[in-house]
Amino acid sequence: MIGKIKTLIVLVMGLMSMKVALAQGQLTKYNDGTTNLEGYLVKAKVGAPGVVIIHQWMGLSDHEKTSANKLAELGYNALAADIYGENIRPKNTGEAAPLAGSYKKDYQLFQSRIKAAIVELVRQGADPKRIAVMGYCFGGTGAIEAARGLLPVAGVISFHGSLQKDKVRPNGAINSKVLVLHGADDPFETEQEIKDFQQEMREAKADWEMVYYANAVHAFTQIAAGNDNSKGAAYNEMADKRSWEHLKLFLTEIFTN
Repeated sequence: MIGKIKTLIVLVMGLMSMKVALAQGQLTKYNDGTTNLEGYLVKAKVGAPGVVIIHQWMGLSDHEKTSANKLAELGYNALAADIYGENIRPKNTGEAAPLAGSYKKDYQLFQSRIKAAIVELVRQGADPKRIAVMGYCFGGTGAIEAARGLLPVAGVISFHGSLQKDKVRPNGAINSKVLVLHGADDPFETEQEIKDFQQEMREAKADWEMVYYANAVHAFTQIAAGNDNSKGAAYNEMADKRSWEHLKLFLTEIFTN
């Protein structure tokens, strides 16, 4: 009986310590020029690698914060960035679409907001030579823009992000490693857009990889998207788990070499 009580105490203490670890994050204010931004920061260790997480088109949410917590548990400093600005959060998809679209059009502003997050993460103690940028949906597009903008990152990771760019933009150099995690049945990314992206990577002589997940559509990491693939955006548990494992392998590689 005493042994069972001791085991129970250990389990409870373990759960309590886990909750403490998940509560380490805090909102942090920073800026891009005159624009005030508010992200979610989780510190692992001064001098450890850092990962910037870019939100989907509805703005910074619990999804990105949870990813930041998980990355900190793996030993990375993490900042779930704010692209839109402090207190600017779309109320619905009708508001989100034009707002996200404005950043895709003004890609230089998009890149500037990402760079501001990188600067803040380094200021908070991340190793400036070991930084990655990852993102979901709209944020996945941002991760690719970080590579296109030659921002100071070792690698970028796009989770179900749009890969296209304006056709008038020439293909340029890509210095960082690129990982694209893509739903094989994503209806929002055309075959031509994928071909154009892959050609862009080839012309840049980039170190890139694209992983497809069977039966997965857009937003496959987002539980809130539901599970109806016919809507074009839906959660896929297997793709979610596999893509996270691919992320971990990629981070280990770029931060070790």
